[in-house]
Amino acid sequence: METPAVPLAPRRVPATSGTRVRLPHWRGLGLRIRLTLAATLVTALGLFLAGALLVVSQHASLIRSLDDSARQRALIIAADLDKGRAVRPLPASGTGDDVTQIVDHRGRVIAASGNVTGEPALFRTLKPDPGGEPSVRTADGVPLGDQGTYRVATVSAGSTHAPKTVYVGLATAQADHSVDELVAELAVGLPVLTALLAAAGWHITGRALVPVERLRRQAAEITATDLHRRLDLPPAADEMRRLGATLNDLLARLDEATAHQRQFVADAAHELRSPVAAVRAELETAARHPRTDFSARLPDLLEETVRLGRLIDDLVRLARLDATPATALTADVDLDDLVRAEVGRLHVRPGVAVVRGRIRPARVRGDADALSRAVRNLLDNAVRYARHRVEVTLDTAREEAVLSVQDDGAGIAPVDRERVFERFTRLDDARSRDVGGSGLGLAIVRDVTTHHGGRVAVEGDGPGARLVLRLPLAM
Repeated sequence: METPAVPLAPRRVPATSGTRVRLPHWRGLGLRIRLTLAATLVTALGLFLAGALLVVSQHASLIRSLDDSARQRALIIAADLDKGRAVRPLPASGTGDDVTQIVDHRGRVIAASGNVTGEPALFRTLKPDPGGEPSVRTADGVPLGDQGTYRVATVSAGSTHAPKTVYVGLATAQADHSVDELVAELAVGLPVLTALLAAAGWHITGRALVPVERLRRQAAEITATDLHRRLDLPPAADEMRRLGATLNDLLARLDEATAHQRQFVADAAHELRSPVAAVRAELETAARHPRTDFSARLPDLLEETVRLGRLIDDLVRLARLDATPATALTADVDLDDLVRAEVGRLHVRPGVAVVRGRIRPARVRGDADALSRAVRNLLDNAVRYARHRVEVTLDTAREEAVLSVQDDGAGIAPVDRERVFERFTRLDDARSRDVGGSGLGLAIVRDVTTHHGGRVAVEGDGPGARLVLRLPLAM
């Protein structure tokens, strides 16, 4: 009998094996950290370059001092030889690091400092310059003590019959030791100084970002119900104050837009209530009295539903205009053809004549449906309030298409010429709800025109109302 195979448990791999530690991306770091790191890196680079320049300058200064001393000693010894004075034992420095030798033309040492007495010519490979001035060169690997490297001044001396060469070598060990000490001090001091500057930068950036944090905290506390609140501006007239002012302007625009939207919703609800209530009343009456003939009431009921449908269409049109970006208007539209088409399909009530004046060709950029609705609303508004005549003209001036619709009705008072384009606005007397308007027609005209980069206004002082729509021509 076979023993059933027991499934082996999967081998558990430690969570740390094969796991890569991802360092945060530079842009993922906080602004304070990035500013501090950037300032620290720039400071460290500057300090490193300054330290390197200091080391190089210090080494060059010490070597230059050795060269001057060696050259001066060589000239003094050469002057004594030129005057024929007897060669005396040459002095050496107290530390025994300096070397002085006088070598004849055969390469024999005829005089030397006490620390190299009996030594052969140590620098015979270095030849003096023919001009008589001492030359200073570096001699490495000199077999003398632990020094090894010398700065050697070489100059010719003596007569032409018995020329001699004076060598004065000064060891660079002391200068190298001084430079090494400086490098060691910088190696300790620069990181400490960099760390102190980084701490100072962290503190300074933190203090500089305090107004930003305060603005952020106050902005986070503002909700949709208290957009009237404003941020406290920093006292200093700097970038933080300008940022706060910009945020306050944004809050003001949001507050205004929200209030406008709420008012629009309230007005829309109020406008929808009347036709809905009228239709509901008729239907409730019909439901209570099923045997009563309501055929005489059907035209009124149909009129209310038509009015309700027109109001809903206008509300949908306004919502679409508010949601459509201006950058989406890229199609070319022949405004003259559009005006002729709207005049042709216009329903004119008896006793009112629509006169089509001069219609010039005008091409604009935008949405053909929206522009058709704007032109239709202008014509409907003029026909609704005209007594006998409506005149339509289209012209071009100053790179603009100018559409003018003139009626001979009661006109619009100067104080109401701006208010008439607001949503759900009806003027008294002739321009009332009884005429059939919803108060959205001219508001749609203004929104469409503004959306297309144009403007609309009531112009002229003659009888009736003259509404002029201006749109930029397509270039």
